[in-house]
Amino acid sequence: MRYTLLDESLYFPPVHYADEHGILAFGGDLSVERLLLAYQSGIFPWYSEEDPTIMWWAPDPRFVLYPTQLRVSKSMRQVLRKGLFEVTFDQRFKEVMIACQQIKRTGQQGTWITEDMLEGYCQLHAQGFAHSVEVWQQGQLVGGLYGVSLGHCFFGESMFSKASNASKAGFITMVQKLQLLGIKLIDCQVYTQHLESLGAEEIPRDEYMAQLKQHLQNPTHQGNWQTLLASLKDNS
Repeated sequence: MRYTLLDESLYFPPVHYADEHGILAFGGDLSVERLLLAYQSGIFPWYSEEDPTIMWWAPDPRFVLYPTQLRVSKSMRQVLRKGLFEVTFDQRFKEVMIACQQIKRTGQQGTWITEDMLEGYCQLHAQGFAHSVEVWQQGQLVGGLYGVSLGHCFFGESMFSKASNASKAGFITMVQKLQLLGIKLIDCQVYTQHLESLGAEEIPRDEYMAQLKQHLQNPTHQGNWQTLLASLKDNS
């Protein structure tokens, strides 16, 4: 297998060039322009702090969630009704990323959220493309997630939880709110049992690419989600 080594030019090879693991290319940078091109092309970065070479992925199949197919268990409905958590949007983006970076995960040593990743996505956030969900309990940040939004798509990157059901509460609330912004496709990238329980499913990469192209034709809700959602509420 011959992989593409990226240089300073803004280019990615077609996703069908990826190997059986989903690895497509190496190198390049994490500039705002390249990250946006990557997501628009069905590609995302994922690499470890032990090896600083950026790796770009386009796995087949792709793990996605359609907001209308969200599954909320009876127990989670009870958790949400009790108001155990407060959920906010785009209030602590960098803190959420750092928490995702530092959380200990079973079977994983180190983190793939490098300092370069942190800087790159904070720049995306500053330009209104990257977003965070914060989950609070008694004034403490106990869960959250972040990702990138383009067109009518949301590309989830990572989540963390320091309290039982915190990340689920944040994810469910986010999916429900994103429907108000017209989001049709949530890219979960690769399979996890956690997200499968919430309704995510695997689809062929070709199908994902066709849906991505369709939903990217819609305008992007660029800006602070909390403000955008509040404006929708005020206009309703």
